[in-house]
Amino acid sequence: MYSRQWLLYSLIRVGVFAVALVVLVLVGLNFIIATIAAAVIGFCFSYIFLRNQRDAVAKSIQNIRTRKDTDTDNDVENEMLDRIDENLEGDGGRKP
Repeated sequence: MYSRQWLLYSLIRVGVFAVALVVLVLVGLNFIIATIAAAVIGFCFSYIFLRNQRDAVAKSIQNIRTRKDTDTDNDVENEMLDRIDENLEGDGGRKP
């Protein structure tokens, strides 16, 4: 579900950029200036007209970052490392 939102938002932004770039180059602008102008036009277009898609992408990023998937392998490894640290501290830093 998340990848569809990201893909749709990205394709629309790239499409707007490409259309603006082609139009500006056909009008006769220098390619570098046309590229910069197309980037600004694409940004403005997406900021004004793609609010729902942008919010959906932002929400999906937030959900991914706050998801609490527990990885049992990491839990086991962390527990083993904690035990090793406790053993080393108890022996004065010497290995058994």
